[in-house]
Amino acid sequence: MTTPTPESESPAVPATEFRRLLRAQKVWDVRLPEFEELLPEFDPQKAPPAPVGLFHSWFAEAARAGQPEPHTMGLATVDAAGDPDVRTVMLHDVDEEGWHFATHATSVKGRQLAAHPYGALHFYWPARGRQVRVRGPVRTAPHSEALADLHARSAGALAAALVGRQSEALTAYVELERASDAAWERAAREPDADAPSWTLYVLAPQEVEFFQGDARRRHVRLRYRAAGNGGWARELMWP
Repeated sequence: MTTPTPESESPAVPATEFRRLLRAQKVWDVRLPEFEELLPEFDPQKAPPAPVGLFHSWFAEAARAGQPEPHTMGLATVDAAGDPDVRTVMLHDVDEEGWHFATHATSVKGRQLAAHPYGALHFYWPARGRQVRVRGPVRTAPHSEALADLHARSAGALAAALVGRQSEALTAYVELERASDAAWERAAREPDADAPSWTLYVLAPQEVEFFQGDARRRHVRLRYRAAGNGGWARELMWP
């Protein structure tokens, strides 16, 4: 494997400087009257009976507020030993079926979901002082739906899916460059090309929590829990 030369590496930061920088970062610890105007109010008494509509509203508000990449989310799974694993993925849809995302079934997360089909999602939108957490079982959608979703996205998304081999060890970066160039050419030549291992997953929520930050740390946390009758139970939580 090719290793970076010393000239290409970032300069080391002393531990004391790292801690100083870390502790200097602020989260809502600015002039309160000014910042409170930026944080939206959230009245849980006015929240809808089901979480999907509220998520749609919060997502739209985050996008309008200029939140970078509001469609990215943390996806947590567990491995064969039951140890947690997490990474950032892209949200593809949210409907009454659940939260949709995609990856290769042969990837690490794909194999983990096959062995233990349960996951957790996390969204953080600091532009609105908000978080959303979702937990529940995960199922795979039919391959036809995965392809329809893939082909509705960009040529780059198709090219990345055609490269495949996600999570495999890479001997040299030039191998990726060659495979990527070939995949981009194929994506341009065959916009409806199949990517056999590309899989669309749907997380059916059992719990959805909406967190609204407050400058005085009196955060509002509203949790939806799936009820046996197909409805939702709602409860406030201490921050």
